Amino acid sequence: MSENTPAPDTDVVVVGAGVTGLYTVHRLRTLGHRVRGFDRAADVGGVWYWNRYPGARCDVESFDYSYSFDEDLQQEWDWSEKYATQPEIMRYLHHVADRFSLRDAYTFETSVRSAELDEDTLTWTVRTDTGETVTSRFVVFAVGCLSSAQRPDVPGLDSFAGPSYHTGEWPHEGVDFTGLRVGVVGTGSSGIQSIPEIASQARQLTVFQRSPNYSVPAGNEPLDDARRRRVKAGYAERRRLARLSGGGSPFTTYPKKTFEVGEEERRAAYEKRWQLGGVLYSKTFPDQLVDRAANDAARAFWEEKVRARVDDPAVAELLVPGDHPIGAKRIVTDSGYFETYNQPHVRLVSLRTRPIERVDATGVVLADGEHIALDALVHATGFDAMTGSVDRIEVRGRGGRTLKEAWAAGPRTYLGLGTDGFPNFFNLTGPGSPSVMVNVVLAGEQHGDWLADLLAYMEAHGHRAVEAAPDAVEDWVRECRDRAGATLLMEADSWYLGANIPGKPRVFMPYVGGFKVYQEIIDAVAADGYKGFRFS
Repeated sequence: MSENTPAPDTDVVVVGAGVTGLYTVHRLRTLGHRVRGFDRAADVGGVWYWNRYPGARCDVESFDYSYSFDEDLQQEWDWSEKYATQPEIMRYLHHVADRFSLRDAYTFETSVRSAELDEDTLTWTVRTDTGETVTSRFVVFAVGCLSSAQRPDVPGLDSFAGPSYHTGEWPHEGVDFTGLRVGVVGTGSSGIQSIPEIASQARQLTVFQRSPNYSVPAGNEPLDDARRRRVKAGYAERRRLARLSGGGSPFTTYPKKTFEVGEEERRAAYEKRWQLGGVLYSKTFPDQLVDRAANDAARAFWEEKVRARVDDPAVAELLVPGDHPIGAKRIVTDSGYFETYNQPHVRLVSLRTRPIERVDATGVVLADGEHIALDALVHATGFDAMTGSVDRIEVRGRGGRTLKEAWAAGPRTYLGLGTDGFPNFFNLTGPGSPSVMVNVVLAGEQHGDWLADLLAYMEAHGHRAVEAAPDAVEDWVRECRDRAGATLLMEADSWYLGANIPGKPRVFMPYVGGFKVYQEIIDAVAADGYKGFRFS
């Protein structure tokens, strides 16, 4: 950069005001960096701002799904439930934003449309949909893995005369389904969480199941003062254990493999995880996601539990997955989901055997000719996960090449942080990192801290720019692919692989080595002078 080149407007642009974006803004500002944040929402919250559907709840325990960076914050906030609902999580994030004065860094209701590198100055020009242009030395995406809603491609969908909703873009004023005939398409996480709530209001509920999913009762319960005091007193140890775990929560797998114990001991271990609830069940034994026989044993226990909850064996048969190992898709945490189908006004339609032919003004027409009359339609059809939120923004690096072009065959990153050809550009808690496989709040702190240390290192050594080396990217892509390939995760058509998006490359996008191992890797890279990155 020459002496006559104007200084950039800011040091860092952060895109996204979810848990990762908020922490990154806070961390970088405490180091003296000028930070501009942008978010398309009207306030902080990220994925929780949009996902307001009935029953929306976190599948990580509230005590763990919270920031650890400030002890006073940990001690002053009181969670009301074991698994927090969306409104409570939003209240928490508002509290954090207020406490650390984070909102003044952001421009809300503003979408970043493009970010373009100036190769001469190694700065970025960021443009928004409101016409604002900002130059910045660094650009940081914290746009989330599950924030680009995906609607089904069904003929006639726009002709439906009644109200239509997507769980990922739920009206903030809520929806009253009282007395209505409602159709819900999709039985992933948002479908499984919302269906019991919608059933409690609707006159008739028809669930259109694209593929059955594994779900485990949340075991949710209110938290009393004694429990809160006990956890807060031991928070330091709880966080230490969380960082030593695979998933960023203070739980470890059983100390022995599945068949190193007898049936009685094995069932007791499953039962304990069943009572803990949700995603933890997929990690009961250490070999559960690498050995098919071990997985089958866990699956059999799950199936026994679920069939006992559903009165009609034919309906239970439709609800039991037969196409993928348990845990190969993210296990859902539910509250009374399977029991919902015991209610006489709730009907399950399997789209595998009876697909939707079209939607008309008054309902859904199945391929066999049946017309199902509906007053309202809910799409619980998920997201263009991992890369969809990044793809919405035109990012141009060296030679004018777009990030979308660079990732055309699947995301290519080094450590899930940098991409060759895009200096001073970082994508946090996304593809190539543990992200959706772990507690994302601690993952956000993990990435925010590492990035802050990198920028401090650059300042101390007089570096203007940093960029992932092509060979480092290639090695990391191979590392992520090989780790996933050694598991059963590749045997499911999951959004981890982009399988829910027609035409999307089938690449396993997260890093599956676990929170602790990943931390050791990025720490070692930093200790070795940020090996694999090039400075200029």
